[in-house]
Amino acid sequence: MAKVLEGPGMGLMKKWGIHVPNYVVVTSAEELDKLGQANDWLKQGKLVAKAHEALGSRFKLGLVKVGLSLKEAIAAVNEMIGRQVGSITVSQVIISEMVPHTEEYYCAVKSVREGSEILVANCGGIEVESNWDRVKRLFVEIGQQPVHEDCERVVTDAGFTGPLVKKMADFATKLFTCFDNEDAQYLEVNPVVMRESDGELVALDAVTLLDADAKFRHPDWNFQFAAEFGRAYTKNELEIMAIDSKIKGSVKFIEIPGGDTAMLPAGGGASVYYSDAVVALGGKLANYAEYSGDPPDWAVEALTEKVCSLPGIKNIIVGGAIANFTDVKKTFGGIINGFRKAKADGKLKGVKIWVRRGGPREKEGLEAMRALKDEGFDIEVFDRYTPLTDIVDKALGAK
Repeated sequence: MAKVLEGPGMGLMKKWGIHVPNYVVVTSAEELDKLGQANDWLKQGKLVAKAHEALGSRFKLGLVKVGLSLKEAIAAVNEMIGRQVGSITVSQVIISEMVPHTEEYYCAVKSVREGSEILVANCGGIEVESNWDRVKRLFVEIGQQPVHEDCERVVTDAGFTGPLVKKMADFATKLFTCFDNEDAQYLEVNPVVMRESDGELVALDAVTLLDADAKFRHPDWNFQFAAEFGRAYTKNELEIMAIDSKIKGSVKFIEIPGGDTAMLPAGGGASVYYSDAVVALGGKLANYAEYSGDPPDWAVEALTEKVCSLPGIKNIIVGGAIANFTDVKKTFGGIINGFRKAKADGKLKGVKIWVRRGGPREKEGLEAMRALKDEGFDIEVFDRYTPLTDIVDKALGAK
């Protein structure tokens, strides 16, 4: 699951016919000033400025300002850009038009085990949190589309009356269409408001969570996902994410500052298993990583180079269970090339490599790993008959 910031989230909703305010995302006051000269809506109406970051309680932090003129919005951008909140530095501000309204509503779509749920309420904003019993739900089975009559029924159950019933049912249907077509796992609009000028329902704020692994199906996803760790993604992390979005299979990489044990495991399960074993023995992880689904050797090579570049590491764990279809020799070829490049760049000094793996062509792959000893690598290699986490015991016991 990957979080998308408000601007791209609004863009996806607009793509599927949902009304959203005019908005721009800027990185400087100068950029907004130039946009203001070219866009009448920025010059003529009241504006809202919000820090465009994955931050909670933005209003309390002074990172949301409403009812602004263009001049005041430029000053707000200048004030917000560069502000440090915890580990996050504000680098973007979203400027949107104010939408005059009197009532606020709520609508969301989320994944559940058996399918999806559409949620609606005739209250919105902060009010919905204290009135959650007013939220009504419509279940939609996997592979099915919501029936409009069912949407109208749940909207009526939620307390909507008159022409609002059809309008809210239409809004919920469009939100589901966006959810379904964009490989979303959660979409929330809070609040939904009725625009006074034309009576249309408008999404004023959005929470968007997408399936990051589906990015290859969406060439128009030209936005970055929001960092999930209370900080911006590093350059190395973004480079691996870019590779992951283009390949068959998967490569993942997250840096953990201050650790001395680097991870290069095969498979999501093995990555968690090995990480738990390191922590249980008092080790300090330097990263999270994994490769799975038989990725190309060049992608594994790139991942290996990032792992080898981690500062202060003493051990690299290259582990995995017995693969079903991942070609051990091929993926090990990528790892070996990554090791060689790192060594040629002066890295891996004082670093010991621990390998345990099984699967298709494991014999050839393990022999290629063992041959690295002849090239001056400090490496120990074990086959499928060595218990999975024994190499963690050996690595941390050898410290």
